[in-house]
Amino acid sequence: MKDYSKLQNGSDVRGVASDMLGKQVNLTAEAASDIAFGFGTWLSDAAGKKADDMRVAVGRDSRVTGPGLQEAVCSTLNGMGFEVLDCGLASTPAMFMSCVFPETACDGAVMITASHLPPDRNGLKFFEKEKGGLDKADISDILKLAALAQKVHLIKQAENAWKPYPLMNLYCAHLKTRIAAILGLTEDDSPLGGLRVCVDAGNGAGGFYAGGVLEPLGADVSGSQFLEPDGLFPNHAPNPEDAAAVASLSRRVLETGADLGIIFDTDVDRMAVVGHNGKDIARNGIVALAALLCPPAEDGSRGTIVTDSITSTQLADFLKANGFAHLRFKRGYKNVINKGRELNAAGTYCPLAIETSGHAALKENYFLDDGAYLAAKVVARAAQMKAEGRHIEDLLAGLDEPAEAAEFRLAVNAKDFASYADGVLEGLREAIASGSVPGMSLELPNYEGVRVNCCDGWFLIRKSLHDPLMPLNIESDGAGGVARIAAAVRSLLEPFDQLDVSKLG
Repeated sequence: MKDYSKLQNGSDVRGVASDMLGKQVNLTAEAASDIAFGFGTWLSDAAGKKADDMRVAVGRDSRVTGPGLQEAVCSTLNGMGFEVLDCGLASTPAMFMSCVFPETACDGAVMITASHLPPDRNGLKFFEKEKGGLDKADISDILKLAALAQKVHLIKQAENAWKPYPLMNLYCAHLKTRIAAILGLTEDDSPLGGLRVCVDAGNGAGGFYAGGVLEPLGADVSGSQFLEPDGLFPNHAPNPEDAAAVASLSRRVLETGADLGIIFDTDVDRMAVVGHNGKDIARNGIVALAALLCPPAEDGSRGTIVTDSITSTQLADFLKANGFAHLRFKRGYKNVINKGRELNAAGTYCPLAIETSGHAALKENYFLDDGAYLAAKVVARAAQMKAEGRHIEDLLAGLDEPAEAAEFRLAVNAKDFASYADGVLEGLREAIASGSVPGMSLELPNYEGVRVNCCDGWFLIRKSLHDPLMPLNIESDGAGGVARIAAAVRSLLEPFDQLDVSKLG
């Protein structure tokens, strides 16, 4: 029996789809076909409907392996009896919206993407009409079903049901309507008139944003770069966390005198901003900015912002100063999204669940991590501020940043690395809790790994879910603080001889 479990990456499927970089291919067209069969079976069971009464949309990013995998997925789902909308080049958020738009009203959707990973990789993301993006357990079930895939040509193929569909036209219209509404104008009023925006799509799927959303609303997007889809990503990594990518956009903003820049990842579910001064608004900055753009609750309170585990103490202070509560949760965009949903269901207003990576999911937008939707709110606010003689970065004047920050990835050499890492965390937790380490105290509550406050900063160590590694994040409030904290952490971890602490100096 086939085993596709190794293709699971949390709530996504990821694999090597091309040998262009010398890696062995494990996400073949056959594998994609089987996984599509697994998804179709899961979706039909979840909805309690037959395939021939259901509609599924399929899209892809700009990767060179995308068209072949898309054909395999569409063909398989069509062969199972689903009506299939082939959306061609699309964004991940748009694929979920195919389940929302009345014009499409899909029961489910598939996005073929590997986000910011190298060009030889690809993957699949799945959506269901009611629950949105699928969870880790759902993906496990789908991959088990994929291993049992039958020859789909033995199943009656839906008649005339595999057809191209211009989904991105609907999605662009949705974003334009939202921007105009925020500004209290109509699209014909050129609500972004006079605003100069540089869009950097990194040759991914986000090039539509400049010409399909901003320009029709009057924005000057002439300074935009790398809008053309190119799955080899020749200019820079399509990643708003990549320093070289952000630096490229920063230079472009300064060269063109733009009011701001917007950078997307490959499938447009993440983004970051560059202010008119060329400085990036990312990580803590994008969390703070997204929070400020959220509407208050009906009683006027700002609500709780859910973030991942590595956000700074300075961000927590900024959120508190602006009336928000802050829940620092776990890494993983589905973790923060699910926590945000949970809070709202329990009666605690949570307008935003966001990772420092740029995955931002707003309650007002189905808790969908949608970089283009957040960008719509950013450019609308930037237009308002320009009319006032201000810039988008002015909103963050009160946000301090740590003096230094670093991440170390410590190898675990034990055979059962997960259990060994658990032992490391427990031993460290006990040592700090005992009070025997001067100048260090546990950060509580804490939901991932062990987070420790130090006299001049903090550190967080956790275990990787998939690799024999323990990531260690350190931030300091003063110059040289990271090195001092790293040395102290090394002393604490040296008794664990199967953990490689050599990177800590």
